[in-house]
Amino acid sequence: MSQLSPIAVDAMGGDKAPEEIVAGARQAFEKHGIPVVLVGDPGKIQDPGELDIIPAMEAIPMDAEPGSSVRKMKDSSLVRAAEAVRDGRASAMVSAGNTGATMASALLRMGRIKGVARPAIATLIPTPGSTSTVFLDAGANAECRPEWLVQFAKMGSVFARLRLNVEQPRVGLLSIGEEPGKGSPFVKEAYEEMSKASWPDSTFLGNVEGRDLMSDQVDVVVTDGFTGNVALKTLEGSLKTLMMALFTALGERPEAAEAAQVLGPELDELYTVFHPDSYGGAMLLGVKGVCIISHGSSSALAIENAIKVASEMVEADVVGNITASVSENL
Repeated sequence: MSQLSPIAVDAMGGDKAPEEIVAGARQAFEKHGIPVVLVGDPGKIQDPGELDIIPAMEAIPMDAEPGSSVRKMKDSSLVRAAEAVRDGRASAMVSAGNTGATMASALLRMGRIKGVARPAIATLIPTPGSTSTVFLDAGANAECRPEWLVQFAKMGSVFARLRLNVEQPRVGLLSIGEEPGKGSPFVKEAYEEMSKASWPDSTFLGNVEGRDLMSDQVDVVVTDGFTGNVALKTLEGSLKTLMMALFTALGERPEAAEAAQVLGPELDELYTVFHPDSYGGAMLLGVKGVCIISHGSSSALAIENAIKVASEMVEADVVGNITASVSENL
């Protein structure tokens, strides 16, 4: 880790900023030795420990319009973090702030990889007992062209190989049925584009359904950003409700409570598998730098894990590998 430039952490972004963000950044440095630089208002970052600070006197609100905010608020923590990556002062950026503004900052300051039509957000869907599923686009592009999904799939395959060690990722197109003729006109066109594409380092399986997202039948699933974000939020809400119902049921009767004591370790492990904090955040693929987008309600643990992911992706040169993959298809 000594050769790694600091990870720039947006200390002002997120529902629990700056306290939880700073705590997570300190944990990443103190527990794992990952160099970190905080970006934000020094007066509001009360206890940075040994971490340096890049001053940024503005913070983009969670509900702000992304594009105009990034252009107008040039001294915001998001913009300064992206500039630090662009200028080589940081190797990656992490933010739990406004998702759209995080993407805009990365795109406008770092720039897009040559040949990439649109960057996409890749997130991990937990699959108990198996490798997680890489799911994209999780919200960067509400409207897409069919050919973009081919590129999403190729970037997602690179990510799966480097993040999850999947040697030959299996790629699926999200639809309402496995048959080639199923789906909207957009999905049918995307299927044709993906069927014509070459897959030297991965395998295109065809259509997959929503039930396959948390199975071991596919490694990378692609869709447009609108559908992807709805699917992701639906899964998050369903899993949260299910876990709450389970814990409530186990506490309703003495017999159930006794069983819960015995099953405690297994339940804790299951809770960890499904909790978003365990994964730290999603990665914006297609920009000239590592950009990790964490959940708005990220805890210190989530930020710590996001920083670990960022450092791993820098070490694995995911940006260089995506650049090479895209250039082969120009």
